[in-house]
Amino acid sequence: MASMASWLTKPELILSIITFVLLYLFRYYHQSHHHLLLNFPVIGMLPGLFANLHWVHDWGTNIIRASGGTFMFRGPWFASMEYVVTSDPANINHIFNTNFINYPKGEEFFEIFDILGDGIFNSDGESWRLQRKKAHNLMTDHNFKAFLIKSSNSKVYTELIPLLQQLAGGEKEAQVVNLQDVFLRFTFDATCELVFGVNPKSLSPEFPTIPFSKAMDEAMTVILLRHTVPPQWWKLLRWLNVSGEKKLARARKVIDQFIAEVIEKKRDNHGNFRDSNLLTSYIKDTSSIEDIQESNKILRDTTMNLMLAGRDTTGAALTWFFWLLSKNKQAEEKIIEELKQYSLVKKEGIAGEELGKLVYLHAALCESLRLYPPVPFEHKAVVKEDVLPSGVEVRPGIKILIFLYGIGRMKEVWGEDCMEFKPERWISEKGKLRHEPSFKFLSFNAGPRTCLGKEVAFAQMKTVVAGILSRFHVDVVEGQVVEPKLSIILHTKNGIDGEDKGEKPELIWLCITNYIKCHYDVSFLCLLAMVLIKMV
Repeated sequence: MASMASWLTKPELILSIITFVLLYLFRYYHQSHHHLLLNFPVIGMLPGLFANLHWVHDWGTNIIRASGGTFMFRGPWFASMEYVVTSDPANINHIFNTNFINYPKGEEFFEIFDILGDGIFNSDGESWRLQRKKAHNLMTDHNFKAFLIKSSNSKVYTELIPLLQQLAGGEKEAQVVNLQDVFLRFTFDATCELVFGVNPKSLSPEFPTIPFSKAMDEAMTVILLRHTVPPQWWKLLRWLNVSGEKKLARARKVIDQFIAEVIEKKRDNHGNFRDSNLLTSYIKDTSSIEDIQESNKILRDTTMNLMLAGRDTTGAALTWFFWLLSKNKQAEEKIIEELKQYSLVKKEGIAGEELGKLVYLHAALCESLRLYPPVPFEHKAVVKEDVLPSGVEVRPGIKILIFLYGIGRMKEVWGEDCMEFKPERWISEKGKLRHEPSFKFLSFNAGPRTCLGKEVAFAQMKTVVAGILSRFHVDVVEGQVVEPKLSIILHTKNGIDGEDKGEKPELIWLCITNYIKCHYDVSFLCLLAMVLIKMV
């Protein structure tokens, strides 16, 4: 007993032992790449998650496959960190359709994504219904659709294509092009014009740093990391204003300042604004609200949600699409043939009805989205006890994590060739587009929350693809490693080098996105040590 008491009076010794055990477990998981998670006493499954966070998408896919489509993740005993992770279409249909009312976004989602405020992505119940109705009315308006097509064509053919031609360096000399950066700049500018009616000109040849755009990137990375630790930990880091939470606070300040300035200018009717933008409509819609601060908050939250939906997702989707196309030349040739068939090669502007004829291009985009969904995870809460079709029991307090990235990689869902890029799987024998149920193809959500911007996204992506493939050849140098970045949005983590074939100006693709490695700062490790010591 005396010996035990002497141990308890030496917390530094206990900390050393705990640290040694954690480092051993981290190394064990990192080297063995286990497909199944071990649930340790006290700390739960966190060691496995931490050790594999650098390749969490493919690691999670391996676990999903080995678990039959659904598994339970358990965090530390002292944390509210129980997740049912599923890629099972039957479960997804139940959650998004059959028993939709029992699976809202929930309070924890609102806390994690607090940067979105009370916008449509964060809302449930009546608030969500009212916002969705307003957004639906705007996006189905004939004038808005006409503005969308005109705006997309203008952005592609007067800014994007000339920039790429300049960067490509002509027919004889190819230059390095960060295509992911270009796409994100393109969708950022296009979405700013659509939402705010202003052009930040991030797509200019100088590639200027736009604080608002950079702040959005930083915010999405920190928000994903909030999912990987107990809520108490990231909330304490936020309270202390340290680590990633400090970075998130700075990013939010930049975002809020940008949006506030645009709203103020719009109210004063200064600057270059277009009447068809969404902010104008929302300002008119909130004109009856006497409290200007309340009105501005509604406008801030609404436009922030719209920016996230339009900028990041479409930019990420285009990046993965062109990478897949560079590895599948037959698909690229078929798209070009389809463009020739409808006389759309090098055409300066494509009408909406012409975009609708591009069946193979649409199928290729769907196939890319199946393998690389822009939003790889979807978060749901549980209101009442329920049993999922897979037999898993859920209750309030358990979170549901829909793993979209894993769905497209399951043989049980998409067949033995699920890892192959095959646009033909989306085309019927009669040459028409084949419909797949949304709970199987979840890139645009499912059920009552189906994405309202689906047609907007397809129109924009088709316009970009048609413009680029009519003028450029994209190829990739062998040996390039392309992996998903650790973020809420599925960006690429490493770069891709291309080479000139001499047939067209070459876009050499070098995505220089920072490689976010799985490093945990001192404040995080100190918190972990303090909690474990206290429990001992």
